Amino acid sequence: MLRQVADGVLVHQSEFIQSNGVVVNGRAGALLIDPGVQDHELACLVNDLADLGQTVVAGFSTHPDWDHLLWHAGFGEPPRYGTDRCVAAVHAELSDPGAKAAIADHLAETEIAGKVPLDLYGLITALPAAASEIPWDGPRVRIIEHRAHAPGHAALVIEDRRVLVAGDMLSDVLVPMLDLDESADPIEDYRQALRLLESVADDVDVVVPGHGSVGGAGEVQARIKLDREYVLALRAGRDPVDPRLGPAVQPGWEWVGDVHHGQAQRVAARRDGDGTTTSR
Repeated sequence: MLRQVADGVLVHQSEFIQSNGVVVNGRAGALLIDPGVQDHELACLVNDLADLGQTVVAGFSTHPDWDHLLWHAGFGEPPRYGTDRCVAAVHAELSDPGAKAAIADHLAETEIAGKVPLDLYGLITALPAAASEIPWDGPRVRIIEHRAHAPGHAALVIEDRRVLVAGDMLSDVLVPMLDLDESADPIEDYRQALRLLESVADDVDVVVPGHGSVGGAGEVQARIKLDREYVLALRAGRDPVDPRLGPAVQPGWEWVGDVHHGQAQRVAARRDGDGTTTSR
């Protein structure tokens, strides 16, 4: 079900780790950002858009994680965009003919096994490297590209609507997840991304994370502060004091603690090995 979070901006939340798809109404149709995960949820979104008399005129993937690269035939065949670095990462992944099978295998032991449509997976077009906004006939949607979490990750500011679409950052249920595979300095990359988000925080009243609850006025700065404290604790080798971890964690999200412990071990190994996590 679509829920309006600002004038002309609606959110559809999937069951799978509270994944948020975003619809932005334009003059000729809708921009669809990270639409969702399971077949039946995407079909529901197709029907909701039809009930609103909206066609999809553009799509956007905030970053190259599998759950942000999905699509449904019912959305049609509009251009689907990503940053140039995001698209390069997707093309590199899909150059392996077994890529989709690997995703299916990865999901085989989960509750969504066999429920994720992969036929239109990753069919996105790169925007020019210097692109500062999404090309479409609707409210200006500014692109804030950074290196945290994944290459070519983009946050989006829907300017007239004062909405920040944060991708996989600023979640109230997930701790920051660093790119520990490809980044030379993942903590500094994350800190720089938080600075970029902080630079637009006063321009928005709503934050939509890739996963978790939509935040209202005043929550943007609070979530930036929480994410910053988490990555600084990781860098220092301290246990973070964080409501997304420990006894106060929301039921069903206990596994986030395992994610944290795995990250902490890898950050410590990098710190002890080559010092790349010690930027200040």
